Amino acid sequence: MKRFKLTLEYDGTDFVGWQRQLNGLSVQQVIEEAALAYCQTKIVVHGAGRTDARVHALAQVAHIDIPRDDDGLKVRDALNALMRPHPIAVITAEHVADDFHSRFQAIERQYLYRIVTRRAPVALEKNRVWWLPRDLNEDAMHEAAQGLVGQHDFSSFRATECQAKTPVKTLYGLDVSRSGDAVEIRAHARSFLHHQVRNMVGTLSLVGEGKWTAADVADALAAKSRPAGGPTAPPEGLYLTAVRYPD
Repeated sequence: MKRFKLTLEYDGTDFVGWQRQLNGLSVQQVIEEAALAYCQTKIVVHGAGRTDARVHALAQVAHIDIPRDDDGLKVRDALNALMRPHPIAVITAEHVADDFHSRFQAIERQYLYRIVTRRAPVALEKNRVWWLPRDLNEDAMHEAAQGLVGQHDFSSFRATECQAKTPVKTLYGLDVSRSGDAVEIRAHARSFLHHQVRNMVGTLSLVGEGKWTAADVADALAAKSRPAGGPTAPPEGLYLTAVRYPD
């Protein structure tokens, strides 16, 4: 057996998420079915993060054990050929040590959320951004976001079905900026609660619209209760952009 670290990108629009589920097709299932066809044996793919339905990835990381003496280029090309026409691509496949684990050894996960704020609807980026036909004050959003950085009990930004053992997480950074018509929110932490990024984005959007202030966001955090937080932003604007490991 040879273990490979896979770096993947995918359009999550038509998937039920990363993880195998009974209610539809998942990213994990497509990769495992391709690996089965490639190796003629059942293969389990372990991902660094479980993205939700309609959430995208620019650099998801997974690991896979291959019972073949192939190099990374062959593994990459074989899996990509067998996954067609699904919108999933193995960008790189790297041979790694047998004890490498894509999920448990990750030290940071980075996400990007994009909101297009213009009157005209989106065409080319449909299903890839949250379209809000009104302006947002990105500077006010950024200021309010800084109150969420650090170690906190994020119960107010945690999905009710979240299975994490504790709501306490350390948010390394939460930055809001503008790029043309798009407001971009970048979050990075070792790990996140279920829907944490989307709930923080939804809350910050209220600040951007002038409905909430930074103090309101701080109050929501302190309440440690999901109803105290803002709405959940839709999934299509969210991207997993990077997973970092120790050097």
